[in-house]
Amino acid sequence: MEKRDLYDENKQKTGEVIEKGKEVPKGRYYITVVVWMQNSKGQFLIQRTVPEKYHMWSTTGGHPKAGESSIEGIITEIKEELGLSVSTKELELFKTVKTEDDFVDIYYLKIDVDLDEIVIQEEEVEEVKWASVEEINNLIDEELFLPPHIDFYKFCLEYLEQ
Repeated sequence: MEKRDLYDENKQKTGEVIEKGKEVPKGRYYITVVVWMQNSKGQFLIQRTVPEKYHMWSTTGGHPKAGESSIEGIITEIKEELGLSVSTKELELFKTVKTEDDFVDIYYLKIDVDLDEIVIQEEEVEEVKWASVEEINNLIDEELFLPPHIDFYKFCLEYLEQ
C-alpha cells in the first residue's frame, strides 16, 4: 500500500505516515502536487482522466510518496502519467494552497513537447492535448474540467500575468 508523509499546520514533516485512502488525522496534512505545463504558443498541456477517475480534464498531479519531497513528487507524477523526464531546475513552485487536510503545491513548467512523445499511464490518463486559455475556459463552462483544478488554473493565470 502506498504511504504518504504527514505534516503539521506549518508544513513541517511530523515523521508520521499514512496509507493512501486513509482518513487524515485532525491537525495533520499531506502534500498534493500539480503542474501547469505551457508551451511557447501559450497552450497548456491538459489530460483527461480515465472513467474510473472522474473522466474529466485536469492538469498533471498527484501525491508524493513517503520520503519524497514536493518537487520530487511532481517529477515522479510527470514521469508516471506522461512519460516525460524533467529536472528540478525547470519547475517553478509559484503557490501553495492550504486546505482542510492537505497543502497543494502548484508548479509551472515551460515546455515544448510533441504529443507523440508522450506515453500516457493508461490506468490514470485517457488522453492529453494542448489547449488554449479559451479552450480550457470552455471546458470549465461545460463542467468538463475537474473542479479543484479550476482554482489551480486561475492561480496559474494570475501568476503568469505578474
